[in-house]
Amino acid sequence: MELMTVAQLAEFLQMTPRQIYSMTETRTRTGSMRANPLPKLNLHGNLRFNKVAVLEWLKREEASHA
Repeated sequence: MELMTVAQLAEFLQMTPRQIYSMTETRTRTGSMRANPLPKLNLHGNLRFNKVAVLEWLKREEASHA
């Protein structure tokens, strides 16, 4: 299992770390539930991302917006 940090994932997706944090949240700013948040692992207060799970998430996102 390949784990990535927020910074590594942000670079991989060509986004900012703040955008990554925002995509992991289960609620939007208006309080509604987000249907498909970015999958994360919380290891002792540190976020990590399984690269395979992120790639699968991206495929689901792509399919839902096609």
